[in-house]
Amino acid sequence: MRTALITLLFLILPPAWADESELQTYAFPPRNDQTREGIRTDALLIIQDGRIVFEHYSAPTNTDTPHLTWSISKSVLATVLGVAYGEGRFKLDDPAAKFYPPMQAHPQVRIQDLLHWASGLDWQEDYEYAPLKSSVVAMLYTSGRDDMAGFTAAHGVAAAPGQRFLYSCGDSNVLSAALRQMVGAEAYANYPWQALFEPLGIRHAVWERDAQGTFVGSSYLYMTARELAQIGQLMLDDGRWQGRQLLPAEWVKFNRQPFDSPVEPGEAMPGGHWWLNHANAWPDAPADTFAALGHWGQALYVIPRQRLVIVRYADDRDGSFQHNTLLRHVVAAFPGERP
Repeated sequence: MRTALITLLFLILPPAWADESELQTYAFPPRNDQTREGIRTDALLIIQDGRIVFEHYSAPTNTDTPHLTWSISKSVLATVLGVAYGEGRFKLDDPAAKFYPPMQAHPQVRIQDLLHWASGLDWQEDYEYAPLKSSVVAMLYTSGRDDMAGFTAAHGVAAAPGQRFLYSCGDSNVLSAALRQMVGAEAYANYPWQALFEPLGIRHAVWERDAQGTFVGSSYLYMTARELAQIGQLMLDDGRWQGRQLLPAEWVKFNRQPFDSPVEPGEAMPGGHWWLNHANAWPDAPADTFAALGHWGQALYVIPRQRLVIVRYADDRDGSFQHNTLLRHVVAAFPGERP
């Protein structure tokens, strides 16, 4: 019954005054897929005040397609961890080694350091453009693929933990491995579903695991656009879902609190495994905008000021797509209730 109610809620028509033309033109331009150049949006879903106001797909993606989210997986992992946090299974200042023994080599690294991508471990987050020395390529595809958290824990130290932001898929996979001991080995395989997905009515999610049975929390979660939007709506509503406080409000506040570490000009600020607009990374979006972002243009944006949740699935292989440009078109088309 809950799923049916959610689907009905999402079928309400958009406001009659919304002007979507520039948004549609930007997100779904004509494209030659053979060259893989330019913007390729597979899905764009916009929810305002809990109802769909824009939804468009490019074949073969449709409403029922679980799409690869890439690094959006990290933010969903943080949301799953938020349920465990609310159950009292860990504290932010707990050492990671308490829940994942291979991290005993790094006893000062805390759970909150991993959530800030600030473990201090020596890590190279380079992708297909610089694969030879890339820690993440080795973790996902070669020497580390059978035990991704163990591969990460075996790295040396580049900085003191908690002092410097260094984006790392490895940090996320250590968190995913730690979750197993937090909730117990027997419960772990179903925990994301039992704790988060089923209460939200999510039915299509697929989360790949490595050979150790650890969820690839950095990268390999698949969800439909509507399902991912429900994660965004949960975060927009400070952890409440249909009258239930599914996430502690203090956890959502932590996710949205910037980690005090320098970032490159124009880059979003890291929060607790989410990205924040505090450094004016997206100048045409409100300052309270936050997001989960993934490789090749995947994005889940939340704009509290305008009660907006935006899901974009894509396959962008160059630099054509710009987060700020899309957000500018969205906030112009859906500014909220008109006087």
